[in-house]
Amino acid sequence: MDAQKVMRERTQLETAVARTRKLERDLDDAVTLAELADEEGDEASIEEARRMIADLLARIKQAELESLLSGEADPNDCYLEIHAGQGGTEAQDWAEMMARMYSRWAERKGYKVEYLEESAGDGAGIKSVTFRITGLNAYGWLKTESGVHRLVRISPFDSNARRHTSFASAWVYPVIDDSINIEIDEKDCRIDTYRSSGAGGQHVNKTDSAVRITHIPTNIVVQCQNERSQHQNRAKCWDMLRARLYEQELERREAKVAAQEAAKTDIGWGHQIRSYVLQPYQLVKDLRTEVETSDTQGVLDGDLDKFMAASLASRIKTASDLPH
Repeated sequence: MDAQKVMRERTQLETAVARTRKLERDLDDAVTLAELADEEGDEASIEEARRMIADLLARIKQAELESLLSGEADPNDCYLEIHAGQGGTEAQDWAEMMARMYSRWAERKGYKVEYLEESAGDGAGIKSVTFRITGLNAYGWLKTESGVHRLVRISPFDSNARRHTSFASAWVYPVIDDSINIEIDEKDCRIDTYRSSGAGGQHVNKTDSAVRITHIPTNIVVQCQNERSQHQNRAKCWDMLRARLYEQELERREAKVAAQEAAKTDIGWGHQIRSYVLQPYQLVKDLRTEVETSDTQGVLDGDLDKFMAASLASRIKTASDLPH
């Protein structure tokens, strides 16, 4: 396992070095083009140089943001849980919209999304879903998305077309490798097997092989039902439980994240980190960083980087200000 860790670190360093060298080459090309175009008075080439430099600035900014992902588990894959909150069918539909939003975001990043558990809503949407997102820095990017998300819109389920407010939560935990030792006493756990209930959705296997593990000391519950083998579902549950316990330890170290933990008890008013307003105007606003955009459809289609980057920068600054 030590060899795997070294190889992963080597790959990360090689990727960073290759990206820096590519930026340097592209900068040289842009400067050379600009100088030649200026000498010859070639406006078309000058404009092309401007586009190249603008693209370079965007890539440099992205590289700077990724350099902030220096936490112990930031490079790791992650688990993302979404739960419907206050609002009934509306909230369950919003939870499904959030699942789609994060799946689209992951696809934009070139990450792999694997559904582990999905509980269908009573009339529409989903009550909850858990999936694993695989890709470099998946946890580092998504960790600031943990919290309650609020949606305001004209309800498609209300015959009077009234405006409704709905809540759903997202919670993110790192997938931990064997270099991080988390010990779990099986005597502290209750293991249940069950058959998936409800419609289940396209990602759920309809057999009696579903597994739920409850960690009694912390009351953490994890479940998996997408594999046909009960053994496979059980193994994934243990992995998720280790991830949850590790995240809990991280929360103890960070005062800000520990404060967020207290908000998990209520998916509703006063606990939201971001508002998505579709009516009477179009606005998505992060309540922690004040970052906002009127491109609501773009956000719901996975354009979340601006919010993640601002939250990440704010979280790092807050952590640096904390007493050690």
